[in-house]
Amino acid sequence: MQKGGGIELRRAVDSILVGHRHRTDLGDIDELAGSIDREGLLQPITITPDGVLVCGARRLAAIKKLGWTTVNVWIRSGISDQLGQLLAEQDENTLHKPLTKLEAAGLYRELKRLMAEDAARRKASTQFSSEHQPGHDGAGKFPEPSTATGDAREQAAAMIPGGVSYKTHEKINYLRDLAADPSQPDHVRAQATADVEQLKRGAAVHPLYARTRADEEEARSAEMRRLGVESIQRAAAAKKGAQPPRTPGSEEDVTVRFPTRAFVQTWGELADWWTHYDAAELAAVLTDEQVDSFLAAAAGTARFADDLRTARAALDSEDTELGQQRHLRVL
Repeated sequence: MQKGGGIELRRAVDSILVGHRHRTDLGDIDELAGSIDREGLLQPITITPDGVLVCGARRLAAIKKLGWTTVNVWIRSGISDQLGQLLAEQDENTLHKPLTKLEAAGLYRELKRLMAEDAARRKASTQFSSEHQPGHDGAGKFPEPSTATGDAREQAAAMIPGGVSYKTHEKINYLRDLAADPSQPDHVRAQATADVEQLKRGAAVHPLYARTRADEEEARSAEMRRLGVESIQRAAAAKKGAQPPRTPGSEEDVTVRFPTRAFVQTWGELADWWTHYDAAELAAVLTDEQVDSFLAAAAGTARFADDLRTARAALDSEDTELGQQRHLRVL
């Protein structure tokens, strides 16, 4: 059965290759095996097109304990050759040249994404099992899978040789993303690009990350301050009944302004919207374009929120000053 980025089908259990870094402490398998025996395997394990295990080491151990000879698997396409080779390695003696920091961080990111997808599918499938139906105490109970999405970072890092923590991988990927982000100021991108080059030469990660992160945050703060000043100027001009100056060709010259009632209605309907979604599930199914579109809208919303907050504070300040002036005149 074809689904999105992979194919689900039946496969012989003995044909699934388990690489060296999958041989970790799997904990107590008996409870999981009992659940699978009662409910069946609600979510297939994930393998590469070559039959190498990607996600589901505990599930595979449980069905072997139950004596299964075949099992449903999810064959995940789009896995890089380098990650496929890493997953397939059977012994430390067969390891190739050690991974560079950038290679390790790239594989970590790929593994984290695959594990998050797997955890999201498992969560969706277990929500409707007989063990998790609504009871007398209200709505259905939807617990996280045994290896929850929130653990994907640590699991992915543990599978990358070298013993580097997920925090270090995240810092490296932060610098790489910053260098490639066209929305960043030129000096921030240039610094991040230089950092990546230094990482290739073996430089320590945290000092580069800390410095560039501080630069990026300062640039963002400066932009917020600039927007705040412009907002105050617009508010002051509006207070006096004058039109704020516009730059020819600016976005304000072409943007259609909606009435206030549209703002109130829109945000009234969006109250607490984030409580109705699961970030891990969305991360697993949304396209890059869809995620980028949402993040851009969220960033714009945050900037507008700062503008509105600053403008409101400016109006309150003016009202307070006028009140003090009236009070002095009375005295």
